[in-house]
Amino acid sequence: MRFAFYGRMSTKEFQHRETSRRWQLEVAEETIVGRGVIVAEYFDEGCSRRSPWTKRPSAAALLAAVQSADCDFDAVIVGEYERAFCGNQFRNVMAALAGQGVQLWLPEAAGPVDLGDPAHQALMLLLGSQSRREVLRARHRVMAAMRTQACAQGRFLGGRPPYGYRLVDAGPHPNQAHARWGRRVHQLEPDPVTAPWVRWIFQQRAAGRSIAGLARELNDRGVPCPSGADPARNPHRSGRAWITPTVAGILDNPPLHRSAGVEPAQHGPQSPRRPPCGRRGRPHER
Repeated sequence: MRFAFYGRMSTKEFQHRETSRRWQLEVAEETIVGRGVIVAEYFDEGCSRRSPWTKRPSAAALLAAVQSADCDFDAVIVGEYERAFCGNQFRNVMAALAGQGVQLWLPEAAGPVDLGDPAHQALMLLLGSQSRREVLRARHRVMAAMRTQACAQGRFLGGRPPYGYRLVDAGPHPNQAHARWGRRVHQLEPDPVTAPWVRWIFQQRAAGRSIAGLARELNDRGVPCPSGADPARNPHRSGRAWITPTVAGILDNPPLHRSAGVEPAQHGPQSPRRPPCGRRGRPHER
């Protein structure tokens, strides 16, 4: 038989393409040994398993090849179920392949999948549930760890520092392997230039001033808006002026309450937010 191999890896930054491709291909070759050869390869990089096959470049190309009149393979073999499918994707792909007379082989089934076999039906349900559970478990663990690092350890986890803060070095990375590679931990501390304006915004708001009035006075005083104060991290914005959603965003940002030395309940009632576009011709800037 002639087989098309399909594999996938989630990220380009933290996985090595050839390593990931090689181990999946070896599993696929072990599954079909003595029963056929691989004549075509399709491998997706940087694609989530939750993305349907039609949204993955190589998977979509495989499905297109199946539909073509000159398809040169008789079956598709994947290196691992979780690398190829999630949720109900398996049944959709299986139906598309079966409609063209192409088999689908899995290492977990030790050969072609036959949905007429009760054992295979049970196996596919188990693998689908397991794949979904793996995604949810990984997401929960990562989010819980990040929350602990940020709230309990004061760690900076990436992205742009909020207005009023700056990044400072916090010592070697706690993971010994990362520390050996020279990686450092960073944390946020109040910026001596912009933090006073955050305190001023909270104080003025607590005194009953409107958000629009605060934005106007900041512009009148020539105070750089967040993107103007840090243009390197905001190249997509002009950095020309404050607008009311920018001030409202600062008041709604819990980390800045500590920087301003106030409790969330002390910064006064919020004015209803309006969309930033079309406001008296002001620059659409944050």
